[in-house]
Amino acid sequence: MLDLLPIAFDFRLPLIGFAIGAIIGLTGVGGGSLMTPILVAGLGIAPTIAVGTDLLFAAVTKSFGALAHWRLGNVARRLLLALMASSMVGAGMAFAVVQTLQPDTAALHHVIRSVLGFALVTTAVALVVRPRLMRARTSAALAVDDLDRDRSLLPTLGLGAVIGAMVMLSSVGAGAVGVTALLLLHPALPMRRIVGTDVAYAVPLTAAAGAAHASLGHVDGALLVALLIGSVPGIALGARLSRTVPEPATRTLLVGALGFAGIKLVV
Repeated sequence: MLDLLPIAFDFRLPLIGFAIGAIIGLTGVGGGSLMTPILVAGLGIAPTIAVGTDLLFAAVTKSFGALAHWRLGNVARRLLLALMASSMVGAGMAFAVVQTLQPDTAALHHVIRSVLGFALVTTAVALVVRPRLMRARTSAALAVDDLDRDRSLLPTLGLGAVIGAMVMLSSVGAGAVGVTALLLLHPALPMRRIVGTDVAYAVPLTAAAGAAHASLGHVDGALLVALLIGSVPGIALGARLSRTVPEPATRTLLVGALGFAGIKLVV
C-alpha cells in the first residue's frame, strides 16, 4: 500500500481520477467497476481501503450527474424512494454481518476481492445484455401518466437490497447491473428516467457505505482528494466525447476491461 505522504503528491492519482471520470461521462457506468480494481491490482492498495475510498469518490462524482438528472426531470421519485430504502437496508445488513463476524484482515480482503470479481463479471455481462433489452423496449407502449407507479415493488425492493450489499462489500453494483435490472423490472419507464434514478439513488447509498467504511478506518483522505482533483474535468470531457464515440466501441472496450479485471481478482 502507498504511504500517506506520497499519495498526496502522486501524479498518477489525479490522472486515474480523470480517466475514471471520463469513463463515467462517456458510458454512464459508475467508477467503482474500474476504480477499485485499479487501486487494488494496479497500485497495491489494500482492498478495504480501496473500497472505502472509492465509495466516497463515487458519492462525490455521481452527485454532479444526479443533480443534472433531477433538474431535467429524469428521476422517478417513487422508484427512487424504494431503491434508496431497500439498498440502505441491504448495505446495513452486510455491514452488520462484517461487524458481527469480525473476520481477520486477510479473510476480509479475500471476501472483498471475491465479491468484487463476481460483481465485475456480472457488470460485464449486464453491459452485453443491455442493448438487447433496449431494442426490445422500442416496441413497448408507454403509459400516459406517471410511470413511477409500476407495480414491480417487491422485486424492486429485493434488487435494492442485493445491490446495497454488493456496494457495501465491493463498491460495485449500482451502475450497469442496476440499470439492466431496472430495465427488466420497469419496461415502461423511459431509459432516461432509468438512468437518472439509478444515478440518484447511488449517491446516498455510496455516501452511507463510504461513511460506514470510514468509521472503520477504511478511507484514505489524501488518496480521495487526489482522485477527486481529476474526476470533475474528466466527467466533462467524457460527456463531450459521448456525442462522437460510437456506443458499440465504448461498450466493447468496457466489457473487456471489466471481464479481465473480474477474472483476475477471483482467480
